[in-house]
Amino acid sequence: METSAGAHMQQLIQDVERIETEVRYGQVTGVRGLLVELAGTSHRLAIGSRLSVNTLNCRKVPVEVVGFQNGSALAMPYDQLEGVAIGAKAVLTQSEPAVLPCEGWLGRVVNAFGEPIDGKGPLPIGPEPRLLRNNPPPAHSRQRVGDKIDLGVRALNSFASCCVGQRMGIFAGSGVGKSVLLSMIARFNSADISVIGLIGERGREVQEFLEDDLGPEGLARSIVVVATSDESALMRRQAAYLTMTLAEYFRDTGRDVMCLMDSITRFAMAQREIGLAGGEPPTTKGYTPTVFTELPRLLERAGPGTKGKGNITGLFTVLVEGDDHNEPVADAVRGILDGHIVMERSIAERGRFPAINVLKSISRTMPACNTEEENLIVREARRYMATFADMEEMIRLGAYRRGSNPDVDAAIGYNDPLEEYLGQWKDDRTSLAEGYARLRQILEMGPAAERLSASAGGAMPSGAGSPAASTGAPAGQPIL
Repeated sequence: METSAGAHMQQLIQDVERIETEVRYGQVTGVRGLLVELAGTSHRLAIGSRLSVNTLNCRKVPVEVVGFQNGSALAMPYDQLEGVAIGAKAVLTQSEPAVLPCEGWLGRVVNAFGEPIDGKGPLPIGPEPRLLRNNPPPAHSRQRVGDKIDLGVRALNSFASCCVGQRMGIFAGSGVGKSVLLSMIARFNSADISVIGLIGERGREVQEFLEDDLGPEGLARSIVVVATSDESALMRRQAAYLTMTLAEYFRDTGRDVMCLMDSITRFAMAQREIGLAGGEPPTTKGYTPTVFTELPRLLERAGPGTKGKGNITGLFTVLVEGDDHNEPVADAVRGILDGHIVMERSIAERGRFPAINVLKSISRTMPACNTEEENLIVREARRYMATFADMEEMIRLGAYRRGSNPDVDAAIGYNDPLEEYLGQWKDDRTSLAEGYARLRQILEMGPAAERLSASAGGAMPSGAGSPAASTGAPAGQPIL
């Protein structure tokens, strides 16, 4: 009891020390669209400073300084501007945005300000403030990526293996299933802690994600940061910063953190909105130069920590506009991250989920992170999938006849088992070892068995033959 009382007293002392001894304020001199012009305290403000503007209907609208012009500060609101009038008082509340996280935040859902929105009461306060816009660790002091991390999804574990401290992007158009894939990873991954940022999500999907996808067990070791699509651009951008800040806090306690963000595109769109309002010139597809400055600053904060600390493994979804995987944000993010997972609408339309195109997906830590046997299994499977993809149109049209090419015959036989392997229900978890064992079992039922057996120094299992031979199609007839 004495220890608890002492801790409460220490917390009170820290709270008192953080109280400002003087109040600084200015006034509103104009409003242009989403920009609020402030005068009277410009010399005490900096980019990122926060103020609270009093409205005629007694609301307080938080704003953030995004620029300066003609001696006035230009600020954008976190909330609606209704009620803001000329001469309204603007009180400086925070010069450098920060939060005070601690272990008690696990299992909670917060907004972009770090305020609880789950109805479970106030959040405990940590002893040390953490800046929202932090710098990544120096490159020379970072550790290398660690061993493979189990994501629980067969297609990723086998064909796009992810290591501890690696950063991967999930690229997909709207409605292809990237959010469901992210929810599977959130529930199945083997990291110590998950920090999940839902940036610009639909409001109705948040509760579904928490209850159905993440579940009580997944939420217990996670923190979820939410900024829905109807919230301001500043809120959506800050939710991304807060997600990374919380991941850094737990990384610095020595834990391995899984940082999941859905989606990085909405962060870029929010930054575009802020930049255009501040007068930045638009470039490709209207994106401003600061978008391509902020993307690496955010994404580089994930990755391996310094010696003696943990790591942040990051998976970030990218919503590709018009299914164009070469649009500006997707192209920029792909060049920053350590691999990309490509999801395609055509795969989703034929009913295979997750709709991952493993031939277009790349992990930059492969093949170094795999054993020789695992690399052989993956290489053989890719070989047959690539052969089938090259000939798929002719096969489906009936233009290919069995016996024309042994490799194509084998690829046709392997296609259905491999498609079944890549498909996975969202409640079905497959470990790394189980995934490789099942993939090897599929390949041992055909021509690949000889190469696999030779690599292992064993003999080909009796009765194993070409799966193409078991299709039942007479020689010289099309294989459909």
